Amino acid sequence: MYIAAVILSVLLALLSLAAGAPKVQLKGDVPDGLVAKGLSSAKVRLIGLAEIAAAAGLVAGIWWQPLGIAAAVGMAVLLLAAIGYHVKWGDYSDSATRGAAMAPVLFVLVAVAAAATLAASQ
Repeated sequence: MYIAAVILSVLLALLSLAAGAPKVQLKGDVPDGLVAKGLSSAKVRLIGLAEIAAAAGLVAGIWWQPLGIAAAVGMAVLLLAAIGYHVKWGDYSDSATRGAAMAPVLFVLVAVAAAATLAASQ
């Protein structure tokens, strides 16, 4: 179970870091799209910082599971909020934006699996 926890934690950490870095820097299509949909630049940066913090917590959680579990649960909450925003903006009903909007759905499943495997490996 520990090997699965490590794989899921590292995978989610890499995804989280890749998603958070452009938001912190406000560079790229995703931050531009979030700002265009009404989020402030400060809120986009805060989301990016939360994603980067989750990545760090997930990696550290490989050695201290309670931190990894907290990071995975925090990431799941953040992703559920992202799903809510995608629903609010109608991204799931628009075929042009549906693909990008499905990423948080997939990632929340990975976050839950990471938290569960970390908890089981204690």
